[in-house]
Amino acid sequence: MSDDPKVFVPSRPLEPGARYGVLSGFAPGTRTLPAGFRIAPPFRSVPVEIVLEKDVAVTLRDGVTIYVDVLRPAGTQKVPVIVAWSPYGKGQGTSPSVMGIFNLVGIDNGVVSGLEKFEGPDPAYWCAQGYAICNPDIRGVGDCEGDSVIWDRQEGRDCYDLIEWLAVQEWCNGKVAMSGTSYLAVSQWFTAAEQPPHLAAINPWEGVSDVYRDLVLRGGMPDTGFARQLQENSYWGKGRREDILAEAERHPLMSDLWENKIPRFDRITVPAYVVASYSNTLHTAGTFRAWRRMGSKEKWLRIHNSQEWPDYYDEANREELRRFFDRYLKGEDNGWEQTPRVRYSVLDLEGGDQVRVGAEEFPPKDVTPTKYYLDGRSRALTTTAPAHGATAGYDVSSNPDAVSFITRFDKETVLVGYPKAHLWVEARGSDDMDLFVLVQKLDAYGTPLQQFTVPNQSALVQDLTERGASILRYKGSDGRLRVSLRHLDDTLSTDAVPAHSFDRIEKLSPGEVVEIEIDLLPIGLAFHPGEQLRFVISGRSLLGTMMPAIREYTAANSGQHVVHTGGAHTSYLQLPVQARSR
Repeated sequence: MSDDPKVFVPSRPLEPGARYGVLSGFAPGTRTLPAGFRIAPPFRSVPVEIVLEKDVAVTLRDGVTIYVDVLRPAGTQKVPVIVAWSPYGKGQGTSPSVMGIFNLVGIDNGVVSGLEKFEGPDPAYWCAQGYAICNPDIRGVGDCEGDSVIWDRQEGRDCYDLIEWLAVQEWCNGKVAMSGTSYLAVSQWFTAAEQPPHLAAINPWEGVSDVYRDLVLRGGMPDTGFARQLQENSYWGKGRREDILAEAERHPLMSDLWENKIPRFDRITVPAYVVASYSNTLHTAGTFRAWRRMGSKEKWLRIHNSQEWPDYYDEANREELRRFFDRYLKGEDNGWEQTPRVRYSVLDLEGGDQVRVGAEEFPPKDVTPTKYYLDGRSRALTTTAPAHGATAGYDVSSNPDAVSFITRFDKETVLVGYPKAHLWVEARGSDDMDLFVLVQKLDAYGTPLQQFTVPNQSALVQDLTERGASILRYKGSDGRLRVSLRHLDDTLSTDAVPAHSFDRIEKLSPGEVVEIEIDLLPIGLAFHPGEQLRFVISGRSLLGTMMPAIREYTAANSGQHVVHTGGAHTSYLQLPVQARSR
């Protein structure tokens, strides 16, 4: 009997439908795509002759066979190869679902060839630059053998085997890299931690790095709407797929199951070009966490001001990525090392964003963590702690079901780094609390400021983002915590970024006031004189779902939530204030 706590259910076979593209069918063999070839309207044509080796069998260390597509420039010159590792089908780039996603966010489908995997590098561009692309179906997906898993060290071992197989092919120069967004970023943390000898560089472009804390139980709450969408719509195959929803129900606390879904960051030592944003409520925390903890001495971070798909397929960004890969996969002395180790954005939310601000670290050295104390009497945030105690709160079933605190800035103020909330709270009529917090920018007249992260700002996207689809519209830096899971992990926590152990439940007693810390997503936000910051505490999700059309989490709350401020209970919001002279 196995002691593996994973739960598996039968997969569904990949059949024609919304996620089925032109190259989705199983058809082993080699064909040549001539320069000018176009797979279908409205996609771009390929600028060079490309050799497509389709459904090549690769045997993994445990005997499982997977199938990969390799697209490489024609000719005899040996080239490096970039791997796009995900469960998203090898032919999904031309599928109605992917075309629909591009249309939703406002990307012209003509910017890609359709030969790319969803969220992966486009062979039309990379083959023209002297690179091959490997699009694998992973274990358990498509026609591959085995059972598929969701973001797991097993994937790291499997991709290790693929990388070492690719490196010795007669057309390869022995250098392999990885690139892509979301799932294709997450798989890079796990693979690089396995240290395949021929992995030369990685390019994770936003992705979770802790399945428990980022995906299924953020803040200790079983908010599994996106996990359901992921597992039910991405793992099409002949075998079984992992049921992460059942696992979250059976294992609500941190366990070996979840530890196995955290990459060993210290073992990531290859050169890494990491791309992040402040605005992706699924990926932001995980991307920054992985970048902070990875062991690579040669690592770069760029924090952009939009959404990952338009950012990834932007022509200038792709050219910059090529410089990085040219340096580490082709050995070109192109000055990449002079690139600032950190380039961050400062959002303005009124059209004046700053991008690619250079720094040696994040937060930049000129940032000071500054406490803004909550005052329950005046509902203000002040830089001096109130001398006298006061409370503020709400009934979770009433309107309003939130309480907020505001400060107005009298001079130009820029926040860059990690906010956190340090609160004293009490539950009346309950023994637990699901708390949600938000740092929000207001203009001088008190109007909340927001910003779309995608080019499409149509009526449909307005509707979708009114109470959800938070990755498409930025409304501020948020955090959440189930108070009974407030215990901090001393080995992972820092003063700037608290981390909870999630290994014990500590219910509240009647009248008990407890001290908690909540990490909020990193921030880069400018406030002009007269503008205001509002800090909101609520018993419900303040941003709604992260993606359109997924089930919204209902908080497990009852009774009243009380926030204690001042005196013996100095609740505060810690903000990363940058020193700036004007």
